[in-house]
Amino acid sequence: MTDNQSSPTGSDSLNLPEFARPVVVVAMLVAVMWAVEVIDLIPGVNLDRLGIQPREVGGLVGIVTMPFLHDGFGHLISNTIPFLVLGSIVAASGLDRFFTVAAIVTVTSGVGVWLLGPDGTVHIGASALVFGFLTYLLARGFFEHRVTYLLVGVVVLFLYGGVLWGLLPRPGISWQGHLFGALGGLAAARLVHSPAATARRTAAAKM
Repeated sequence: MTDNQSSPTGSDSLNLPEFARPVVVVAMLVAVMWAVEVIDLIPGVNLDRLGIQPREVGGLVGIVTMPFLHDGFGHLISNTIPFLVLGSIVAASGLDRFFTVAAIVTVTSGVGVWLLGPDGTVHIGASALVFGFLTYLLARGFFEHRVTYLLVGVVVLFLYGGVLWGLLPRPGISWQGHLFGALGGLAAARLVHSPAATARRTAAAKM
């Protein structure tokens, strides 16, 4: 299929400008989080139990569901803006890259929490992805040596660097999710932007 042909399905069918598509996709994920929280208000519904339960086989499903579950609207609101901003910056480099980074962060944080989280706890929230997006944006410029990435990293650090205090242990906060989310972001930057990865993309583009 050539560049001037478009599929009748997917983001092209929305007739959105190219620059708007990443923001819309990230906003749709946030909309799902809000819809889930509204559904969780229904009497008898307890979706939060589907979060990560460390070392419980049934808690493994939480690796996928954790980012969409929140402990009330206060928790959700605190994650919404940084997820929208940082996620949109990541997605601006391409939706494929956004979902690759999100997948790496989700798996890294989820497995880390499942293995090392305290017994008898349930971990929920999108903050692991927020920390992952943050460290990914901070680190990618160092791996790919691109001035624009480094400048974006500086701006992101200025705006959201304060959230890194969330890596410190605090009662009632899933600092393990924050820590492993941040490590997942670093891993994603290494895997996506290392010289070897850049060389592979360049070689593929020449084929």
